[in-house]
Amino acid sequence: MTKETKQRTARLFALHEFVRAHFTKADWFRVAYLTDNVDLIEDHPRLLRSLDFRDDDYDGNSLQVLSKLIADGTINLSEIERYVEGRKVGMKQLVPVASAFVSTVQAHPPEQVITFAPDVFRIPDKPVQPNRLSVMMPFDGKFSGTYTAIRNVCATLGIDCKRADDIWDNSILIQDVFDLIFTSRAVITDFTDRNPNVFYETGVAHTLGKLVIPITQSVGDIPFDLRHHRALTYLPNAEGLLQLEKDLEKKLARVFS
Repeated sequence: MTKETKQRTARLFALHEFVRAHFTKADWFRVAYLTDNVDLIEDHPRLLRSLDFRDDDYDGNSLQVLSKLIADGTINLSEIERYVEGRKVGMKQLVPVASAFVSTVQAHPPEQVITFAPDVFRIPDKPVQPNRLSVMMPFDGKFSGTYTAIRNVCATLGIDCKRADDIWDNSILIQDVFDLIFTSRAVITDFTDRNPNVFYETGVAHTLGKLVIPITQSVGDIPFDLRHHRALTYLPNAEGLLQLEKDLEKKLARVFS
């Protein structure tokens, strides 16, 4: 083994010590984007799964993936080292801060408070915007009329209306979605066609304590566990969208008053 190879191996092992102890899913994807190796992370059969469940093989999986990431040369190795050094600095700078109450369903914090630390998302350093409404629906042309109707109502009421494709603050789309829900006062979710992404985003909104306003073209598209929540139904034609605007205006005027 050459001196250069020994040094490279030592650097790999030093990285691995930190990675196996502190890396989250988000860290793996950031490193993947930095090194242009997203497919390696997404397609690995065990890396993220073993991380989720803290299985015994995570140690070996993480070392294996790190080795592949730096196999292209010292550029990737240096990129990952810089990223890890930045994470270490950020961890040292963490200090206890006052709790941020982001729920918009309850006016005041409840007696029992749960602290959570997600590893798929970063908690954004942004406040809740009292005048922001976010819309969760499929990015499909068939919903353009629905989104236009919602935006028309928001324009009338002076509400800041946004959908995830209206912003691009992060390299990972789901982080933009999380940021948008986190900073919103209310969230409209369209259950039409039972889109799995909308279901997922609804769960995020409920977990964050957001006021969720369900809409749908068919009540049958609402999951059984959510049918006790009142939903606005509408038809995707001119008359139906006009009625949706009227119904939403009444609802949003109360919410944002």
